[in-house]
Amino acid sequence: MIQRIQTVFLFLVAISMILVVVFPLWQQVNIAQTELASMDAWKFTVKVIETEEQLQTKSTFYIGILALIVAGLAIFSALQFKNRSKQMLLNMINSLLMAVMLGLVVYTTYSFNTEFNPQANGAFVLGFWAIIGGMIMNLLANRFIRKDEMLVRSVDRIR
Repeated sequence: MIQRIQTVFLFLVAISMILVVVFPLWQQVNIAQTELASMDAWKFTVKVIETEEQLQTKSTFYIGILALIVAGLAIFSALQFKNRSKQMLLNMINSLLMAVMLGLVVYTTYSFNTEFNPQANGAFVLGFWAIIGGMIMNLLANRFIRKDEMLVRSVDRIR
C-alpha cells in the first residue's frame, strides 16, 4: 500500500542499502599521498594513486550480503501491510541487522586502518552514511506502523 508513509520509509531503507552496496564506505590516503586505501561493501583495496595499480585486496563480502538481506527484508516488510505486528517484528529484525552491519563496518575499517596507516584516520564516505540513513528511515517506519496500529485499536474500541 504505497499511500502509507511507512511504506515510503521502508522503500527508502531499501534504496539506502543499495547505496551501501554501490558506493564506497571508507577511504584513506597514506602520508606520502601515493596510495589510496578504499573499502566498499565487497572488498578492501589499496591502490597506487597515479597508476591505479592494486597493491592489496581483501574481501568484505559479508557487508554486501548483509546490506542486500536488509534491503530485501525492508521490501518484504513493506508488502506485509495487512499484518502490522509482523511488519513491526520484521523492522526490529532489520534494525538489529543494520546495527550489526554498522558495527562490522567500524570494526573492519579500524583493523584496516591499523594495517595501512595508523597515524591518521580514514574518512567515512557515502556508503557508511547510507547505513545510518537507513537506520533512521527504519525507525521512522516503525514509529508510523505503531501509530497506525494504535489508531486501528482505538477505532475498534469505539465500535
